[in-house]
Amino acid sequence: MNKRRNYLLTALAICLFSAATHAQNSLTVNKDAEKQVYDPMIFGQFIEHFHRQIYGGIFEPGSPLADADGFRKDVVEALRELKIPIVRWPGGCFVSSYHWLDGVGHNRQPAFDKAWSVEDPNTFGTAEFVKWCRLIGAEPFICTNAGTGTQEEMSDWVEYCNLNIGKFAQMRKSHGYDKPFNVKYWSIGNENYGHWEIGAKTVAEWGPLVRESAKMMRAVDADIKLFAAALSDEKWTLPLLQTAGEWLNYVSIHGYWNPLYAEDKPFPYMRCMMLTDAPDKSIQQTVAVLEKAGLRGKVKIAYDEWNLRGWHHPNSPGGGANHSRIPERDKNDINATYTMADAVFSACFLNTCIRNCKDVEIGGFSPIVNTRGALFVHPKGIVKRTTFHVLSMYANMLEKNWLPIELQSETLTHDNRSTSVLDAVLTCNDDRTRFTLAVANKHPDKEIELSLDFAGITGGAAPKQVKATILSGTSTDDYNDVGSENRVVPVEKDIKVNKGLVKIPPHSLVMIRL
Repeated sequence: MNKRRNYLLTALAICLFSAATHAQNSLTVNKDAEKQVYDPMIFGQFIEHFHRQIYGGIFEPGSPLADADGFRKDVVEALRELKIPIVRWPGGCFVSSYHWLDGVGHNRQPAFDKAWSVEDPNTFGTAEFVKWCRLIGAEPFICTNAGTGTQEEMSDWVEYCNLNIGKFAQMRKSHGYDKPFNVKYWSIGNENYGHWEIGAKTVAEWGPLVRESAKMMRAVDADIKLFAAALSDEKWTLPLLQTAGEWLNYVSIHGYWNPLYAEDKPFPYMRCMMLTDAPDKSIQQTVAVLEKAGLRGKVKIAYDEWNLRGWHHPNSPGGGANHSRIPERDKNDINATYTMADAVFSACFLNTCIRNCKDVEIGGFSPIVNTRGALFVHPKGIVKRTTFHVLSMYANMLEKNWLPIELQSETLTHDNRSTSVLDAVLTCNDDRTRFTLAVANKHPDKEIELSLDFAGITGGAAPKQVKATILSGTSTDDYNDVGSENRVVPVEKDIKVNKGLVKIPPHSLVMIRL
């Protein structure tokens, strides 16, 4: 009798534990939830004149893999897969001492790059950037020099790109481009709040400079979209908005959560997972400033530089022409750095932007190739890093609308910090007949059973299985490299549904089609 009693108690305990676990990880949808269109511009990219991003990255004249214009054909083909909506250029810190006139015309001269202590040949300039963007299907987004540049220099650049009349429009025509480039997106400055930036500004200086620059740029072309360098911080951004907010469409904020500028010691997987909630905090802080300025809704957020890992450039910017630590920048291109930690973090970041689509309209994964980029480019080919596949899955598999959900998730804890083990967004088409669920499981080694509210999502009963695309690895430290390009790739799979439960593999991104 006692044995039978103990058996029944044990069985009951197992059932209760199982039920509690299932309830702990559940996704439900309110039938009255209003869908919202998110802007695909959040899948934008960034490229800078740093190390091998431009030269030896997207642009390599003379390479057998390049076209007649010097653009790497394999890179173009790969980036088209990402359906990139917008690319920001030329920097970054580089732009704060960059003079655009050096990069146009037929008689260009090399210039010393004061930010990165190298010589830039100026063979890749405005015309090349615009042409390359059109080639990959992206809108060009130009960041102007608000460090050593002037308001007039910025507005002259707009004239060169967008007008048919005037001195600089005539200059463009003399360079062989009769039709305007029609560049719609323009940023005033890059991180001008930072001591590291050449021509850094004080709070008192920044607002008036942005206002007067914007006035001149809009005097040239009233239809452009204007951005200004900002922080998720009231002390910097509120005065900016109070002084120049009426002229702006966006504030630009940046985020690198694993700072590697001085030492290249990438955080391990679990420490990275504890950072996945930080982007949302930054967005909410920025929204609060927009609210206080009375500009929420009129001025949107552009997260136009973001990556889990900061770029490695010890003793930079600056350092002089004999900068002894420049070779250390090669460490950025160690492919073993870019593991499932980078993939899962990036998925969580994009989910965050989609959830905040009311305020966040533009993104810029930083950078698009080499350094910490999603695509590694070498003289003989390319490697699609784990983050490339994440970007591809989001660009190609989601529906156009975000549908708010209630997600209950157990907690993942590490070093006295914690985060929800699951991160998810649900998307749907206009008539709510197709759904794609993007789920990231942050747990390093535990498969998570997630209870899905099929009745609330599709209006029907739970099916026996669902089609899914899964990006994962044999371990959290898996990565792709030269010679092992396909170690981590998305896999199509049917996932069994058991009483409304689906299993999400550890350290993974899963796209489920419903």
